[in-house]
Amino acid sequence: MSTLCKKAWISAAISLAFAAAPAWAAAPMAKTQAPGYFRMMLGQFEVTALNDGTVDLPANTILKNIAPAHIDAALAKSFLKNPVETSVNAFLINTGSKLVLVDTGAGKLFGPTLGRFLANLKASGYQPEQIDEIYITHMHGDHIGGLEANEQPAFPNALVRAQKAESDYWLSQANMDKAASKGGFQGAMKMINPYAAAGRFKAFEGGVELVPGIKALPGKGHTPGHSAYLVESGGQRLVLIGDMIHVGAVQLDDPQVTITFDSDSTLAAHERKAEFDQAAKNGDFIGAAHLQFPGLGHLRSNGKGYTWIPVNYTVPR
Repeated sequence: MSTLCKKAWISAAISLAFAAAPAWAAAPMAKTQAPGYFRMMLGQFEVTALNDGTVDLPANTILKNIAPAHIDAALAKSFLKNPVETSVNAFLINTGSKLVLVDTGAGKLFGPTLGRFLANLKASGYQPEQIDEIYITHMHGDHIGGLEANEQPAFPNALVRAQKAESDYWLSQANMDKAASKGGFQGAMKMINPYAAAGRFKAFEGGVELVPGIKALPGKGHTPGHSAYLVESGGQRLVLIGDMIHVGAVQLDDPQVTITFDSDSTLAAHERKAEFDQAAKNGDFIGAAHLQFPGLGHLRSNGKGYTWIPVNYTVPR
């Protein structure tokens, strides 16, 4: 066979092979996210950020002390738009002798985009039965809703703790009777009362050390007994700030912007400024419930505002 004939034969064979190959349909989109946990070391403590999902916040209607046009501009600067898909984060601290959880997500109290905390806790390698203590920043539903699972306490061995001013407010029948909206009170009672009935809810007052290395930082701007928590180990500090900030793209540049959910917006802005100034000065880690998951990073002062520096991704060793 001549060289020309061989080339023609090979070309025809290749064409036939490709013509006979099946045409594969495009793979369907997965439409799922990776398990929502992130781990870092803080001195000798292991900290695991746990995501409960996201919730859309209508920033233009809930943020105060700022014009809607400025909100839109600030969001666009961060490649975001209204409503803002906002993370709901909780944090697990393994001190080596205690497993301490700060907040629990929304459970079934909010919509279908939340309530993923327990699945992510298990994906991270822990079980709810292992949790020793749960510290609540405040009793809004997206922080306490995960205390229940299938009408039962989700953490059967845990002691639940919160500031006394917070529990006194939300667990009061008299306060609920006076309130125009009763859902927040009903949710708090539903979540906390089963633990209290079993002797596993214990309120505290002030800036007490709850276990070695974890101290309460009391406040009352966002809710009557909102508490942040300072975690210290090996010379490193992490401040779990709860709801001191909701829309980072707006409030980091302009810390005087508040939110309608604050009990006392003036005091909430003051508490945020004081804590953020200290964290920026000290180089503390910040753990935020509503900054983009994992909500861990540092703050750097930037004029009247702050720059958020997310934690570096590391592999545990």
